[in-house]
Amino acid sequence: MSAKPIHLAILVGSNREGRLAPTVTEWFIEQIRSDDSFSVDVIDLAEVDLPGVISDTPGPEAVAFCQRLADADAFVFVVPEYNHSFPAVLKHAIDFGYQEWQAKPVGFISYGGFGAGLRAVEHLRGVMAELHAVTMRDTVSFRNAWDAFDDQGRPVDPASCAGAATVMLHQLKWWATALRRARADEPYTAAPSKNEGGELVDAA
Repeated sequence: MSAKPIHLAILVGSNREGRLAPTVTEWFIEQIRSDDSFSVDVIDLAEVDLPGVISDTPGPEAVAFCQRLADADAFVFVVPEYNHSFPAVLKHAIDFGYQEWQAKPVGFISYGGFGAGLRAVEHLRGVMAELHAVTMRDTVSFRNAWDAFDDQGRPVDPASCAGAATVMLHQLKWWATALRRARADEPYTAAPSKNEGGELVDAA
């Protein structure tokens, strides 16, 4: 494994008043705080001032946001389930990037009611596949999330969720390392190039 830490961007995917997302995020950061193979950038979408319109001439806020995505080797989305899917603020943020997501791994931490936010994750898998990202098989999920944490923000079943986080981080670390090496060897392109006759040629 490379000695350079994997730069992990954690996207806090809710901006709703009274949200549980910061509690879940802080718990996850604690899970990786002692792991020096990761460096962390927390991107809280409630605090990122993205414009409402996605433009071909983006303003400074959008440019800065996309640079944070570009700098990341891997992503984790902390996402609740709203109406059987994921929040609009997260979809809006995702749509600002394209190449920034490509050939990078994405892990999920979801929370919700009985479904534990997993329907939001399944919708996100399709979105991220369209952006040429690689989603992790295993997730961390919290069922009936408001009862899953105590008054101090600690999980009531710490062993179970810590075990799930360990599995997801193992997968994320493997993919982030492999894909970073691959991108360095040959930049990723979403489609092969064509010559003047329209024939496919090696993109390299």
